[in-house]
Amino acid sequence: MAERSVLRKDQLELSLHNEKKLIKEGTIKDDNPLDLSEPFRELCSACRKGDLKVCQEKITEGVNVNARDPYDYTPLILASLCGHYEVAQLLLESGSLCERDTFQGERCLYNALNDRIRNLLLAYDYSKSTDPLQPLAAHITSLLTRESPVTADIVVTAGDESLYLHKFVLAARSPYFRGKLTGAPATTTWKLPTTIPPEAFGAAMKYLYFGDPPRELRSGPGTGFTETEVFAGVDKIAKYLEIRSLVDSIIDSGDRRLARQRRTMELAKGREQLEGWFRENVLGNRVVVETSKANDVKWDRNNAIFADVLLRADELPDEAEDDTNDAAAMRSDSLPLGLASSAPGSRVAVAGMSTLFPCHRAMLLRSEFFQVMFSSSFREAHMKDHLNIIDVDCSPEVLEIVLTFLYTEKADFPLDVAVEVLFAADMLFIEKLKAKAAVVISTLGSGGMSQVNAARTRGKEEDDIDIYSIIRAAWLTRVQRLEEFAARFLAYRLEAHIDSPEFADLIQESASRIQARQETDSIELLDDIRFYLNERFRLRFDDAGIEEMMEDGAVPENVANAQDMEKITDGVESLDVSKKTDAAVPTETASKKEQVHIPEIRTLDGALVEDEFDEDAMNYEILMGKLDTLLENLNLDA
Repeated sequence: MAERSVLRKDQLELSLHNEKKLIKEGTIKDDNPLDLSEPFRELCSACRKGDLKVCQEKITEGVNVNARDPYDYTPLILASLCGHYEVAQLLLESGSLCERDTFQGERCLYNALNDRIRNLLLAYDYSKSTDPLQPLAAHITSLLTRESPVTADIVVTAGDESLYLHKFVLAARSPYFRGKLTGAPATTTWKLPTTIPPEAFGAAMKYLYFGDPPRELRSGPGTGFTETEVFAGVDKIAKYLEIRSLVDSIIDSGDRRLARQRRTMELAKGREQLEGWFRENVLGNRVVVETSKANDVKWDRNNAIFADVLLRADELPDEAEDDTNDAAAMRSDSLPLGLASSAPGSRVAVAGMSTLFPCHRAMLLRSEFFQVMFSSSFREAHMKDHLNIIDVDCSPEVLEIVLTFLYTEKADFPLDVAVEVLFAADMLFIEKLKAKAAVVISTLGSGGMSQVNAARTRGKEEDDIDIYSIIRAAWLTRVQRLEEFAARFLAYRLEAHIDSPEFADLIQESASRIQARQETDSIELLDDIRFYLNERFRLRFDDAGIEEMMEDGAVPENVANAQDMEKITDGVESLDVSKKTDAAVPTETASKKEQVHIPEIRTLDGALVEDEFDEDAMNYEILMGKLDTLLENLNLDA
């Protein structure tokens, strides 16, 4: 065993040495750059403490989750080393790297505090963590071969072959196409010169559509072009279309490490180009009109941003603002080219405003909802002279978040709209955005403290969420992660909720969700709360190291004698869910307290106890008893 450990250490040191050498030579890029910024330091500190809220906030701010601190620790290594499973899971979902063939990846696995975290690192799908943009890239690449529904708006002919392309993709990715197509948006065909090899142009288009670069450039039989001529054609097209990195991508495709690194860089660059174009054209050309006039908006099909559908979101009555300057600034007389509508007055009515977003059906297909709609016989699927207007049942703010995700794979939004985003994503069948909303709620909604600390500050926490609405949203959208979060949230703050009518109604609802429920059937929410309640109090003893001291036979310094140790042992055993005891509450005279200056510690029912261990043991029994009483009052048996 010792020899294997030494050998493993030598391999890690050799891996680190080789990586540093290649990085210094400029052959590969440093996946874990040194970061001495204050935001990154705060992220590392949160990973050590297990603070999910701060971790989520820093990730949302754009802090590099794969950077390293002055001691060569990455956030994922710190979370794994300190035993924070939820933080490690969040980091992996946010793009943290853990590759077994690299120094940092092996170091992360080797330093994992327990098998649960180690198994998480090993089982996590590596492709998701290293290539978070792959779903976006895969969709855009699929547009080259997708036959139904038809979304292409320009056909490029090269010899006997025809490529069905999308103007907005070409404009976003190539400065040449942007200038050419913006000036002539009605262009629908383009014929390639016969001097350009079709294979060269095909490789360029695949690059623009986020496809993998070809490893070989072979011309088909009968085309009259050699491999050298095809490569020269690629070089010529790359300069012509101003996509210089195309040639470098083809050259690097022969080396696995360089190809993967180049692929990551190109996807990030492509996403930035698409995002910039999206914000400038789609969001920049959104229109705010009175709801009563929204359906009268006419947007010509041949428009300068190549939009082929309008999505409409109406403000709720209580969302209307008193200030009308913003609405007045977006009058019809300032609408983009191709849009005509009756111009409202200089002051627009505050109530009943709608926002229309010019969109591209090719990107909306990432939602199964729109994919079915555009493939059906519904009127929204038919193309007309003016763009169809499709109502989306959410606020304009949430629709902007949805569109940003569909176009860029980005999903950064605050906690106050997370529930609405969850419902919108569920309605539109966007599972990844739905999962992101659940992550935001379960991390930012944790109150900025660990679960154990939340339990120690009962009545003092300032939670930003309505946990009852959250759990009902989880039931409606079938998100298991939120159900578990809500149950744990309630269990760690149970004393603040156990006596409220809202909590009783929630338990009753959970019981009624089981069809044809028998009297002895379990209640899922109640079972989860009992489980996390047991976890809550056990963690208090685990943090104190009581169980380890009992196994080793050591006596902690603050335990005066064997009688005190026996008292703590009884406290640990009393946390067994299946074991109920009627422990006597020890008392203490006031004079003795004043003599040793020990503050009073009381349980939930006001009984005086000697220390926190007694307090926890008694509180556990009190809360479990209150749950049983609640079931009796509701005439439920579980």
